[in-house]
Amino acid sequence: MVNYEVTVYTGNLLHSTTLNNVYIKLVGTDGESHHTWLIDINGPFNFTTGAVATFTVSCSESIGKLLMIRLNKETPLLFLADAWFPAKVEVKSPEGDIYHFPVYRWITDSDTHIFREGKALLVYEDTHALGKYSREKELNQRKEDYEWEEYERDIPHCIKAESASSLPYEVQFSFTKELEFLLSAAHGLLELKLEGLANCQEKWTDMDSIYRVFCCKKTDKSAYVHEHWKDDEFFSYQFLNGVNPMLIRRCSVLPENFPVTDGMVFLRGERSLEEELQSGNIYLCDYRLLDRVETNTINGKKQYLMAPLVLLQKTPDDKLMPIAIQLKQTPAEDNPIFLPSDSEYDWLLAKTFVRSADFNYHELNVHLLRTHLLAEVFAVSLLRNVPMVHPLYKLLVPHTRYTLQINVLARRLLISATGTFMEFTASGGDGVLTILKKSLSELTYSSLCIPEDIAERGLEALPNFYYRDDGLKLWDIIHRFVKGIITYYYKNDGDVQKDCEVQNWISDIFVEGFLSNADTGIPQKFTTVAELVKFVTMVIFTCSVQHAAVNSGQFDFGAWMPNWPTSMQLPPPTTKGKSSENTLLQTLPDVNVTVNGMAIMHLLSKQSTDLVPLGKYPDQLFFEKTPLSLIKKFQGDLEVLDVSIKVRNESLDLPYTYIKPTVVENSVAV
Repeated sequence: MVNYEVTVYTGNLLHSTTLNNVYIKLVGTDGESHHTWLIDINGPFNFTTGAVATFTVSCSESIGKLLMIRLNKETPLLFLADAWFPAKVEVKSPEGDIYHFPVYRWITDSDTHIFREGKALLVYEDTHALGKYSREKELNQRKEDYEWEEYERDIPHCIKAESASSLPYEVQFSFTKELEFLLSAAHGLLELKLEGLANCQEKWTDMDSIYRVFCCKKTDKSAYVHEHWKDDEFFSYQFLNGVNPMLIRRCSVLPENFPVTDGMVFLRGERSLEEELQSGNIYLCDYRLLDRVETNTINGKKQYLMAPLVLLQKTPDDKLMPIAIQLKQTPAEDNPIFLPSDSEYDWLLAKTFVRSADFNYHELNVHLLRTHLLAEVFAVSLLRNVPMVHPLYKLLVPHTRYTLQINVLARRLLISATGTFMEFTASGGDGVLTILKKSLSELTYSSLCIPEDIAERGLEALPNFYYRDDGLKLWDIIHRFVKGIITYYYKNDGDVQKDCEVQNWISDIFVEGFLSNADTGIPQKFTTVAELVKFVTMVIFTCSVQHAAVNSGQFDFGAWMPNWPTSMQLPPPTTKGKSSENTLLQTLPDVNVTVNGMAIMHLLSKQSTDLVPLGKYPDQLFFEKTPLSLIKKFQGDLEVLDVSIKVRNESLDLPYTYIKPTVVENSVAV
């Protein structure tokens, strides 16, 4: 008779406890144990939240090297079935070997669940018949649990789910997250104490009235925005370090539809416009993606959404300043080019139309498509094609946390026919799908990789660009970490080529996420280790750093509505010299549109109390020495960068904190 010492760790999540009977079977290369009830003098209290309980499982002889465990629970008489969240199981064999079995998932039924030993195995390394069988069984079940669905034509496919509660338990919010988060305008209005204004369809009569609403819950950064929103320098700053740093690019030749001349513009320094263009000091923001988008009707009034072109100059003292704005794509007499030398309200109104365009462009392209929808594609493909024992699963699954549920909620509560975004933004309605489809058709792999994106946009030398500076450092840190992990498991390019699971993962992403469009540059298969390292780096960066960069500052920059209006309800001026403060107030969105927009931005920017920062892994999935040391090095590199960003920010009037590692969430979780 030989004894195996089995230690069961119950998770620390709220309601992790089970009072049901728990059973285990150990499976090894030379046999398996009996189906054993894990019971001692503590009875059912061995499996309460955070508990660690040790039991003995006896076998007539050694069952060899352990491969897996089979766990199940049964409901005793007079008890109710419940959900249990085991974290992991450790087994000490009679030979003195320690085997780790990571679980980290809810068990809600009486079915038997198989969990593999913690060593990561590629598909062609998993040679034992039982290993092959469990791998195949797991993926077959996952393909049933995680099905693709076409939400709308020509946009990325998504998880098939009737509601958030219909998702598998393992990808749903924790009870903590569920209690504190509800993706609805009503919830946000309540938090902001603005619910009494939600149905007010009146126009704003003065800026003081907007300020009184804004004061309900302002932040240090939103207060700065309120103070500086009219300033040209701050207007330009937002293209670099606001919530949409993805549009600005260096301009060496003016677009034909933007006929700016030397005589129009005031340039700092002694050079002509052409000389400044050739010197690399002129930058362009072109919102052509919004051209001819059908706009929403709000409170019975047709809304307006421009497709502006904005020209900026890097001045000799290293400031970025706007020098010209054209609000429509086609030059015409009734489409004047606005200049800083125009009257105060002509120029301010032009900038406000740009900011409103930026809101709609950002929310649908930069935020929804390029982080949320892509993160969902990466997650669904991972869950369908890569088993838990695979190193890629262990590496990437922390970056999928909550993503599927947040996206299901967004489709139901934000961009459905009656969703808040549909009701209170200029692009709501048909415009949402138009913009998403245009955005996907123009999306490229290189634009998702920040080193290539910055180079393609010619932004390497632009000063005071903190998103670029911090983002490039984070990309390098993530890339080094990913390279270490990937090259530990894949010794050469041939290893990557023969891994059918990772090839199925990228194929699913290409087909379901990028709709088989080879022009995107997204790989259809991996032929080298380097290709795999780069793509996995992009996935982690997108799901963590990039999402934080374009999500976390929404309330900071949008709480003061005139800085980032969700819609405009009058057309832009066709002639100069007739605009006033009253014109601006008449053009800005109504009271209910303002407060509902504030409510959603507040919810989307709100940090969860159970946030898991980048580089933190509360669930231990790797157990080999090399990956563990690489994780420790990764965390150390992030800590060093965090301190350097903190030191840098101490000298800034407006600190850039959105991708400071300690506040970057591991996944698209909000």
